[in-house]
Amino acid sequence: MSIVACASCGTKNRVPTTAKGLPQCAQCHAKLPWLVNATDADFDAAVATSVPVLVDLWAPWCGPCRMVAPVLEKLSRQRAGHLKVVKVNVDDNRQLQARFQAMSIPTMLLMRDGAEVARQIGALPQREIERWLDAHGGAVR
Repeated sequence: MSIVACASCGTKNRVPTTAKGLPQCAQCHAKLPWLVNATDADFDAAVATSVPVLVDLWAPWCGPCRMVAPVLEKLSRQRAGHLKVVKVNVDDNRQLQARFQAMSIPTMLLMRDGAEVARQIGALPQREIERWLDAHGGAVR
């Protein structure tokens, strides 16, 4: 669970890792950015959602991962209601690192209905990540 301030009205809202619907502001009902951390234990539930999911397989010591993080945060705000961003620290979640064979990080996965539909290895600037998402049906703006 994370706390997110609504871009429309400023109200602070709890945003769950997993949910049936899309997170909305409790006050004004605007769509909220959905950026969460997932673990080996809750990953499958975190990616089981009605919107595309961008999974970021990263580690805290990785410089390129730290460069991509603010871009993914911005994309989660820009595509609120249309994209969920799930971050997985591969140092702490070895089962997911092995499951997705993430030998290089950052590794970004685009998932729909819990299944991988596209993969990007390495850091990219925001425009390139947007093109990659759009090319693979990863949400509309």
